[in-house]
Amino acid sequence: MPDALPVRIRHQRARGQAQLGLRAGPGGARIAHLFHAAPLRLLFPDVDEGDPTLGAFCNVAGGLAGGDALDLSLRLAQGARFTATTPAAEKVYRSLGEATEIAAAVSLGSGAVCEWLPQETILFDGARLSRRLEIDLPPDARLLAAEMLVLGRGARGERFAQGALHDRWRVRRAGRLAWADALRIEAPAAARGRFLLDGAGALATLLLATPDAAAHLPRARGLAAGGATLVAPGLLLLRWAGEAGAVRGGVAAAVAALRAEALGHPPRLPRLWRT
Repeated sequence: MPDALPVRIRHQRARGQAQLGLRAGPGGARIAHLFHAAPLRLLFPDVDEGDPTLGAFCNVAGGLAGGDALDLSLRLAQGARFTATTPAAEKVYRSLGEATEIAAAVSLGSGAVCEWLPQETILFDGARLSRRLEIDLPPDARLLAAEMLVLGRGARGERFAQGALHDRWRVRRAGRLAWADALRIEAPAAARGRFLLDGAGALATLLLATPDAAAHLPRARGLAAGGATLVAPGLLLLRWAGEAGAVRGGVAAAVAALRAEALGHPPRLPRLWRT
């Protein structure tokens, strides 16, 4: 009797969703629409004096495996002020073949002020991540957005030697594409030291979108170890690459400075970055 054919195991996958719509109100914003589906949850912790309304996108599963997907949507109506962050770093575990997918869309109304400040995403060795951030805003809105990636768990001596990363940003002003950026890494090329990111274990991007972004360029050049430049009218870009602790420290200093100078917020990090 012939042997039974092997059965392909179907692993359970997470499909998390979070949608948040806000209108102007006391403290900066009031909820107009809220929806979330496991493993994503939206939390609204208390804020320090002077800070706008704060919301945290929380993955209650504690991490993401290959084949998991998160879909996040944030909409601010006219005049709303809001800070979006996460309660901790996101972890992307080693994949068995499928990619982890994270898609985020941020849309601002006229005169809205938004901070998109998730804490770092850590790629375990063997992780496969496809991530995109879509931003749509009118000319008079103000946005401070930052994303940081850590390539391997440095404290364990781990490098991102196997896996893949595809990271994309798209920024539209009044419906027209103003800036696009993409990064693709296919390991084991990632293990080739100085031939990729000069062997950096982490990298980060910060974007300031304001009508007066050019006025903040001199300050930004003193904050960004990887350089700062105007990529389009009203769009100021800062970069970092290096050791994870140094990159996080650089991003934190830039966020604290630019949120005060460009958005009128207190010169400190949001509470969840400090706890």
